[in-house]
Amino acid sequence: MFTEESSQQLTPLPEERGEPPVSLPSGIPALPPVSPSTARLLDWLEVLKAVGLWIVSVLVLAVVPLLTLAPYLIYRVATAGSAAINPNVLTTDTMVIFYSVVGIIPAHLLTLYLAYLVVTEGGLRPFWKTLRWEWPEAITPATTVLLSVLIAVVLYGVAWGVTTLYGGEKTDLDRLIESSMYTRVATAFLAFATAPLIEEVIYRGVLYPAAERVMGMGFAIAVVSMLFAGVHVWQYRNNLAVIVVISLLSIILTVARAVTGKLLPSFIIHLVFNGVQSVLIVLSGFLDKDLVK
Repeated sequence: MFTEESSQQLTPLPEERGEPPVSLPSGIPALPPVSPSTARLLDWLEVLKAVGLWIVSVLVLAVVPLLTLAPYLIYRVATAGSAAINPNVLTTDTMVIFYSVVGIIPAHLLTLYLAYLVVTEGGLRPFWKTLRWEWPEAITPATTVLLSVLIAVVLYGVAWGVTTLYGGEKTDLDRLIESSMYTRVATAFLAFATAPLIEEVIYRGVLYPAAERVMGMGFAIAVVSMLFAGVHVWQYRNNLAVIVVISLLSIILTVARAVTGKLLPSFIIHLVFNGVQSVLIVLSGFLDKDLVK
């Protein structure tokens, strides 16, 4: 025989408090809960994926323009013989230079597609929301645009002052825009229309958040800034002043991404900075011909 025990009032246990869960942008499926060690492993996996995408983007930028140039080289060999592909001839052939610049367009498009595959995990996640391609929550879009434009203009003013004061030899970019008007316009178009988007997606959209999760904000800013500046060093290798400017631009863009938590501000800064440069690149052809006095 069982006797029923009298009910007793249970003292409620104190509520266990912990860190609030990190909210994901709407539309991104939440991952199932995992152990801290597994979460750490997944974070490092994201870093490896981001670095892998960065390496592939650099290789694409080196290989695809060569493939774009190949038909013209074949034509030159067929019409002028093997002397047409002599290194001394190639470096002075304006059409070789032009096609090399135009070849960056398909390279950028391929890079964007590869970034889409990595970010969305093959189409399972929303691309722009995962990248945090959004306005900062603390300030209005109009204020964000105004501040971004102001930062870009001030930064370009600093860049102009540094390069004017310290000068330096002509860079590969200078030789590109001086080779022909076609190359000058193509370079200006790339600098404004595709470079800011592709570079922000790769560096501040993919690399930075992956690095921040495992290294913290400070180290992530330093690493991403060095990677961005590093890929431009060869292009500006004989002009220390320009390298300093590129490094400063990289730091500002990465800090903007880190502080706001969104990608749009750094993109706008980059777009305006390159836009000012693009206008000056196009006008330089007319200025050199004394059409504007």
